[in-house]
Amino acid sequence: QAQLVESGGGSVQAGGSLRLSCAASGSIFSINLMRWYRQAPGKQREMVASISTGGSTNYADSVKGRFTISRDNAKAKNTVYLQMNSLKPEDTAVYYCNALIEVVGGLYEYDYWGQGTQVTVSS
Repeated sequence: QAQLVESGGGSVQAGGSLRLSCAASGSIFSINLMRWYRQAPGKQREMVASISTGGSTNYADSVKGRFTISRDNAKAKNTVYLQMNSLKPEDTAVYYCNALIEVVGGLYEYDYWGQGTQVTVSS
């Protein structure tokens, strides 16, 4: 089994910055795509950013130029980050980490989710 644990959420004023972290742990054989999603109250969950094993990234149009996703593939870390700059009130949401993980002894990759971390941006 594997687990994802997020950290780094909080409250910030518009224009400020936050850095989210998501650490994967457990009996992990490999981690493929890693993504950040967010869900605002009354809205559907949306993908914010993704990063492949090789470092290719993809962003939602609403965060391009403001957010940066990165990852540390060292087995001791297995961590994905989301650097969020120039935050806006509309970025307020619960942010979730997601990863495609193959566990040791497993045959397939499965989707794993973190528990979510709240980000609140005030105007």
